[in-house]
Amino acid sequence: MVELVDRIATSTGLDRTVAEKAVGIVLDFLSKEGPSDKVSALLTRLPGSEQLLASARANEGGSFGGMGGIMGVGTRLMGLGLDMGQIQVLTRDLMAVSQENGAGELLSEIAAAIPGLSQFI
Repeated sequence: MVELVDRIATSTGLDRTVAEKAVGIVLDFLSKEGPSDKVSALLTRLPGSEQLLASARANEGGSFGGMGGIMGVGTRLMGLGLDMGQIQVLTRDLMAVSQENGAGELLSEIAAAIPGLSQFI
């Protein structure tokens, strides 16, 4: 995940800490909304992802009125200061790193199973 976080920080201009939080938020969303078997397989293929996921969950704090789904993840990311362009770069970079780690098809299957997500990945 170091590679992914560094890539996102560079391509979006975000601080590395913010990029880590953003990746964790996306992984948290996928784990809550996606098929659990596929998400588990994805996390296994992305070393370090479990730590970012755990951190995102620890810092969630029930903010934004508990809004879930695609709107909830968007709200959480915008709460970190990301704009729509940066969110799109984040998801593209996540797909690229997933493909490099042999998990691109898994991420595509997860995205297809979550209403509204395929337009971002």
